[in-house]
Amino acid sequence: MARITGLSLLSGFFLALTCLQADDPSAGDDPKVALQSIQDYIGGWKGNGFSEKEKSSFWDETASWSWRFKGKDVWMSVDMDKSKLFKSGEMRWLKTKGQFQLTLIGKDDAKKVFVGEMKKGTLTLESKDKSGDVEQLKMALAAGNIRMISTFSTKPADRTLFSKTMTLSYTKEGEKLAGVSGGKKPECVVTGGLGTMAVSYQGMTYFVCCTGCRDAFNENPAKILLEYAARKKAEKGK
Repeated sequence: MARITGLSLLSGFFLALTCLQADDPSAGDDPKVALQSIQDYIGGWKGNGFSEKEKSSFWDETASWSWRFKGKDVWMSVDMDKSKLFKSGEMRWLKTKGQFQLTLIGKDDAKKVFVGEMKKGTLTLESKDKSGDVEQLKMALAAGNIRMISTFSTKPADRTLFSKTMTLSYTKEGEKLAGVSGGKKPECVVTGGLGTMAVSYQGMTYFVCCTGCRDAFNENPAKILLEYAARKKAEKGK
């Protein structure tokens, strides 16, 4: 009887431990897998900006998103050389918090860090300053993922509602608003996104989605192709 009770207690301990691990957002989280939920950001974008304060104020905008790999570190970068306010940025996955973090570098080299989550297809990120004022950035894709809308809003510390300040609207380069018709599109062997660049290994041609994935493939093509084959096998098994 004592033995059965001991086994029951031991089983309960391991069950509780498993539950704690499941609740821990860092348990088993892979930044590459997490960031694949915004894989469609990858590529070049052209559009314009609009100020809510100055209704007649329009300007051109560009953004180019790419994957970046350094050892086990994985993140996304964005270059915004023709942006009115920003030069570049990095999107990372905070596995300990289960959230996305976007760090934007302004034209004045100042950094602004936004943190948040993906909800119902919209990535909502917030940045809070020392005074308690909050700036909110919402990013969403539309029209078959070839349109990207980013809206900036602010909320003073003594208010409860956000007021929109700026909207950035983009269309993915090489795409039309009506969408792209027909045919199976090439897949990036590194991340599973839309393949737009050709790479080769041992006489075979494969596709990647950006310069970051191209560099990762060229560094170790055999490893990338083994991971790709394993991923496709797992997908078939579902």
